[in-house]
Amino acid sequence: MADSLLSSEEYDERAHRLYDDGEYDSALVTLKEGLRYYPHSVELYVGLGYTQLAREEFAWAKQAFERSLVLDPNHEDALIGLGEASLRFGRRDEALRLFNRARELGADDLDLLLTMGRALFRERLHEEARAVFEDTVVMFGESAEAAAALGFTCHRLGDESAARRQLRRALHLDPAHHEARIYLAHMMYDRGDWAGALREYERIATTEHWDPLAVGRVIELKRALEGLDASASSLHDWRQRLDELEQADELEAMLLELEADSAEDDEEPRAEEHRVVFPDGTDLTGTWLEILGALRDSDRIPGETIAEYMRRRAVEERQRNGVELPHLEVGAFLSAGARAGYWRIDY
Repeated sequence: MADSLLSSEEYDERAHRLYDDGEYDSALVTLKEGLRYYPHSVELYVGLGYTQLAREEFAWAKQAFERSLVLDPNHEDALIGLGEASLRFGRRDEALRLFNRARELGADDLDLLLTMGRALFRERLHEEARAVFEDTVVMFGESAEAAAALGFTCHRLGDESAARRQLRRALHLDPAHHEARIYLAHMMYDRGDWAGALREYERIATTEHWDPLAVGRVIELKRALEGLDASASSLHDWRQRLDELEQADELEAMLLELEADSAEDDEEPRAEEHRVVFPDGTDLTGTWLEILGALRDSDRIPGETIAEYMRRRAVEERQRNGVELPHLEVGAFLSAGARAGYWRIDY
C-alpha cells in the first residue's frame, strides 16, 4: 500500500538505484509498477527502455523508447536510447539520425555522450564514435572515462599515438582506471616495450587483476626480464591469481556445457529452427545449439567443448575488434555475432 503512494520521481529514483547496483530484474519490476500509476511518465518509460537494453530485451526496449518519444518527441535520453536499440537491429542510418537529433537538441550530459559513443563503438562505427568521444573530451576535460573511451577508439582506427596519449591522459586523471592501464600495457607489450608493459601491469594490485591474459603476461615478463625460475617465490601471488581466474572460467564453462547438454537432451523433434548465412554464401540450418555445434566443429581445437568455444571466441573478438559476444547463452551469442556482421540470421 505504501508503495502506491510513491511519486513518479520516487519510482524513477528507486529504479535508478537498482539499475546502478546491477539489479535489473528489480529495477524492471519497480518501473512497471510505477507505470501502472503514472502511465504518462516519460522518465519511467525511458528508465524502462534502458533497463530492457541492459537485459538484452531489445525489441521491448525499442518499444519503451518509442512510447516515451510519443509523450516528448525531443527527449534527448529517449532519442539516444532508441538510437542504441536501432543499432541492435542493424538500423545504422536510423540510429545516426536519432543521435544527430539528440546532439542538435543540445545533448551535453557526460553519461549520455558516453552511451552514444559506446553504442557506436560496439557496432564498429569507429569514425562516428571517435567524433562523439572527441567532443566529449573537449566538453568534459576532467573525465577519465571520456579520455579512455577516445583512446580505445583511436586504437581501433590504427592511430596508436593518439591512443597512447588519451590512455595516459585517462590515467593522469584517474590512476585507478584499471581498464585504461591494462589496455595501455597490452599495447606496449604488442609493440615490444616489455619493460614498460610489465611496469604498467604491476601498478595494479594482484587481487585487482581480472584479465587472465594480463596476469599470464606478468608471469612471462618477470621470468624473461628478471631471470626468474618458474618456482620463484615472487611469482607465487601471480600464479595463484592466474589459477583463480582460470578456475572461475572453467567453472563457468562447465556450467554452460551442462546447460547445453541438458537442452540437447530435452529438445523436442519440432524445436524451433533457424538459418544462419555466412558472407561466402554458405549457410547452416537447425536449432541454435546445432548451429553453434557446427560452428565449433568448423573451427575446432581438439577437445574443445561448445562452452569453451564460445568463451574463446568472445575473448578473441573483444581483444581484436572490441566486439562483445555474450558467451553464457547460445542464442545471445549467435545474435550478437549477427549484429557484428559475422553472419546473417534469416529466421
